[in-house]
Formats: sequence, C-alpha cells, structure tokens
Amino acid sequence: MRILKTVTLGIAAIISLTNVYAQKKAVYVKDKAFAKTIPAQFSMAAKQYELLASKLKGDKFPKTYYAAKDSLETSGSGWWCSGFYPGTLLYLYKPTKDQALLTEANRMLKLLEKEQYNKTTHDLGFMMYCSFGNGLQIAPKPEYKQILINSAKSLASRFDPKVGCIKSWDSKKPEYLVIIDNMMNLELLFWATRATGDSSFYKIAVTHANTTMANHFRADYSSYHVINYNPETGAVQQKRTAQGYADESAWARGQAWGLYGYTVMYRETKDKKYLAQANHIAQFILNNPNLPKDKIPYWDFNAPNIPNALRDASAGAVMASAFLELCKYNNAAMGRTYFNTAQTMLKSLSNAPYKAPAGTNGGFILQHSVGHIPQKTEVDVPLTYADYYFVEALERYQNLK
Repeated sequence: MRILKTVTLGIAAIISLTNVYAQKKAVYVKDKAFAKTIPAQFSMAAKQYELLASKLKGDKFPKTYYAAKDSLETSGSGWWCSGFYPGTLLYLYKPTKDQALLTEANRMLKLLEKEQYNKTTHDLGFMMYCSFGNGLQIAPKPEYKQILINSAKSLASRFDPKVGCIKSWDSKKPEYLVIIDNMMNLELLFWATRATGDSSFYKIAVTHANTTMANHFRADYSSYHVINYNPETGAVQQKRTAQGYADESAWARGQAWGLYGYTVMYRETKDKKYLAQANHIAQFILNNPNLPKDKIPYWDFNAPNIPNALRDASAGAVMASAFLELCKYNNAAMGRTYFNTAQTMLKSLSNAPYKAPAGTNGGFILQHSVGHIPQKTEVDVPLTYADYYFVEALERYQNLK
C-alpha cells in the first residue's frame, strides 16, 4: 500500500497552473521588521564563517559539526558538498565586503580547482557552479570560465543517450542509477552553452529533465529519490529511496531538489511544461497535511513519528530559495503564496531553534539539518548546503522588488 496520500489540487489551483500568464504579476508585501534584519544577518553569518575558517586545517573542506564533541567533520575536495563552503563565503563577501571571506574563498577555490576533471561524480554542478560560478559573478578571475567549461564537459561525459539521463551513482551491477538531486547539476550545463555556444550541453540538460519528469514523479507530483534504469534499454527497473523513510515516501530534501531544479529549467528554457512541473511540486509541498506551520519540513513528509520527527533545515532553505524565484514566474495569487511561504520559511530559519547563537555551532549558521537517517549519518546537525541555500535565499529576498 502506498504510504503517501494523494494531494489533490483544487480547481482554482489547476486553472492557475494553466493560465499563469493571463493575470497580473504579484505585488509582494515584505515584513518590514524582518527585512531590516537582513544586513545584520549577513554580518553575523560572516562572523560565523570566519569562526568556521579558523577551525579548518590544510586542504580540508567543512562537512558538519558535532557540538557534543566539539568536533568539526571535514572532507576532501572530491566530496559532493565541497563547493558550498567557498560559495557561501562568496555570497557573504558580496554584501559585507569582508576581505577575510574573499581570501578564504580564494584559498578554497584553488584546492577545488582540480575537480574540473572529475568524471566520477554527477555533482559537479554543486561542486563547481556553486563555487566558481559564484566566483565568476562576485569576484571573477580569468581562469574561472575555463574551469567551469571543463567541469561541464566532465559532467556531460556521464550522460547516456540510451537512458536519457546523466548517471548519478556508479555501480558494478547491471543498473543505471539516477537520483532527483541530479536536477540541481543541470544549471552548469545551461551556463556552458551560453559560454561556449555549444548546444550539446543544453540538449543534455533538457533530455535529462524530460526523462526525470517522466519517471521520477508520482501522480501527486511527489518524487522518488532513486530510479534504477536498465543501462542497455533505458527501461525503468526499480523506483526506490536511499535517504528517505521508504521507497514510496516523500523525502523532504528530494522534493526541494525537484522544486528548485524545475524552476531553473523554466528560467533557462522558458518552456511552460517546466513551469507547470515546478508549480505541481510546489502544490504537493504546500498542500501536504504534514507541512508544519513554520514551513520547515520534517525530514520526510511520511516519517512515521510525525509530529516528533526531526525537521530538516536544509530542505527548508532550498525550498525557500526556490519559492523566491518561482514566485516571479506566476500570476499574482500564486506569486504571493510562494513569496509568503518563502518569507515564513526564512523567518523561521532566522530564529531559534534553527539559527545558531553567535559564536556557537562550530561556525555554521543553521542547526537541525538531516543528511542520511537510514545510514545514521549527519543526523540533526549543521550542514554546508543548508547554510548555502539559506544565504542565497536571504539575498534573493533582499533583492526582490
């Protein structure tokens, strides 16, 4: 029996999804008191990341922090999260002009540079575009463009036209594994087409998104985490989870990746089917009876111990950032709904229990994220990508007129 309850869209929502251009754009009403806190939040976050930088040694990248042990867990540059730390440093340098942040970002980018040739991972978008992509926009250097082009070539090498997707995880078994997270890596390919004029990157991104749209989503627009394809025929062999509660449950961060990914797809292609897909995912999230009032989701929408299940601040941060872009592409009613949701998420994340007190949390900004409960790793801890998308969402909120 399916765990998920089908979330039915109302008639008004369906009409909105098909007539998003027929109405006026939204007027967003910001919470003035909250809006005034944004500069101070950037300043505090900068101080947190200077604290985090002081704890790093050698060529290590931060992963998480365990307060009980006062222990910082790190990784090498090949870990999928390696781009978030320098990316966040750059995001924070932009409003604060704190040179210490830029110096540390440049140090980390130099360590990360070799991953442009890494063809063993699908996460080069996370690793390289969230870092060097930010660098190219905020504090550019001449070599960043070629590094990103090489990164896109490495990512494209994992695409198989028989399957129609970029492979996520390598396997010795007769299987071709693709995870919903991979939607987040396509932005690098769109950038590469703009930078080089080579449309092959664009075509790979669109093909991957179309195949994912056909096979990753259920009737209620919730997403599976992992699709196992036959590598010879491209047929679907299995639909399952890895980091969620169960194969038929809705892992919260997976829903966030899909929401963000298809919003990017619409931005880059202007194809309305991707906007409709992003809106459908949004409606699943917003209409879900298990979405808490503060809008920070449980780690899985079908976790068996709700309301006592752990929250995932990282999923909330990704969703907030996605909603702040998606609100701009819709009619007034939907735009306001998405904006108001993002604002509630950001206000929640900006306060206890999610926001860490200054000088604590090992230098991370947010607390209470969930990495991989089935493997009992990174459970209820700070995570670099939670911080990255939180800071990105704050910037998007500040810039939204």
